Amino acid sequence: MENPWQPMTQTDISLLSAMADIPAAEWDALACPESARGRPIDPFTTHRFLLALDQSHSTGKGTGWQPRPLILRHQGHAIAALPLYVKSHSQGEYIFDHGWAEAFDRAGGQYYPKLQAAVPFTPATGRRFLCAPQHRSALLDAAIDLTAGNGLSSLHITFCTEDEASALTGHRETLARVTQQFHWENRGYASFDAFLADLSSRKRKMIHKERATAQGHGLAIKSLTGNQIQPEHMAAMWGFYQDTGGRKWGTPYLSRRFFDLMVETLRDDILLVLAFEGTRPVAGALNFIGRDTLFGRYWGCGADYPCLHFELCYYRAIDYAIAHCLRVEAGAQGEHKLARGYLPVPVHSLHYIPDPGFRKAIARYLDQERRAVDEQIEDLTAYGPFRKAAPPEPEQD
Repeated sequence: MENPWQPMTQTDISLLSAMADIPAAEWDALACPESARGRPIDPFTTHRFLLALDQSHSTGKGTGWQPRPLILRHQGHAIAALPLYVKSHSQGEYIFDHGWAEAFDRAGGQYYPKLQAAVPFTPATGRRFLCAPQHRSALLDAAIDLTAGNGLSSLHITFCTEDEASALTGHRETLARVTQQFHWENRGYASFDAFLADLSSRKRKMIHKERATAQGHGLAIKSLTGNQIQPEHMAAMWGFYQDTGGRKWGTPYLSRRFFDLMVETLRDDILLVLAFEGTRPVAGALNFIGRDTLFGRYWGCGADYPCLHFELCYYRAIDYAIAHCLRVEAGAQGEHKLARGYLPVPVHSLHYIPDPGFRKAIARYLDQERRAVDEQIEDLTAYGPFRKAAPPEPEQD
């Protein structure tokens, strides 16, 4: 795909071939300017994370994720960026459009390739328009022109922030989509017991029982960050990821090299929870640490240990979040998270469909889906694990 733009007098839009085509400092000044004062809000849009995907060949030729970072420069200075990919399938996105692809193909169209602004394999909400708010529409215009100018079926901006979705819905007939995930919100808890005190008695007892079962296997559970994470730890996590990924997706998305690069360049962004039988890791959960949020990503286990999944993935994440004043995003899907204190929240994406008839059909579908998601969130929240407020006392005459 060629870059259809010619340099303008003061503003130029560039379509790069890989993250290596832009210096880390230039990208991160747009993606995470706050990291100069500490952790980035979103570790997934950092140059180091996206570059590791490219360098490990988790993205790139043959993967269906061809990187095409989009950069907007004014008088030679980068002022906006979009983590953009040319997609030849709909795998590893978690905002599902397989039905759209089938309908488009049945109508005689060709759905792939399409454009995707996203972090590959990462269902975590974060900024996609890496710029000041006043430059968002120009960045979206560039991506839309690229989609239409190359005869592509669609453009998808997935797991964007609610603010981005609100600002850009309707721009050049861009459609908004709302789906849901389960997140744990930190209500200023001083301890895990304080969190449990917020739950109904039945849910408290269930969690106590699950934690006792998990901790009764005689395993040593360790939470590791930064320099505590050694290559052998990530090698074990690779094995767990392979097993889980093979059962869920057939072929795991991330390469072995990516796990090596995590030790080299991403270890300060990681919380790795491992369960050891003696000195041998037998299960693990991989999380990424943001400024305000702990992002649960991958889990795996080498044998059957009842309740260990809940302990490593959910309860140890909550322990860490309480100690570090964070909230938790536990990844895609999973209504079983509700009973463990994770509540449903809306997740936002934006979609541009050039074909007017197809766009109209998708718009109708999204309206129906949005109403269903709103109702589901309301129902699940009402059914949630938290103690119900006592009804007000009747007034005395």
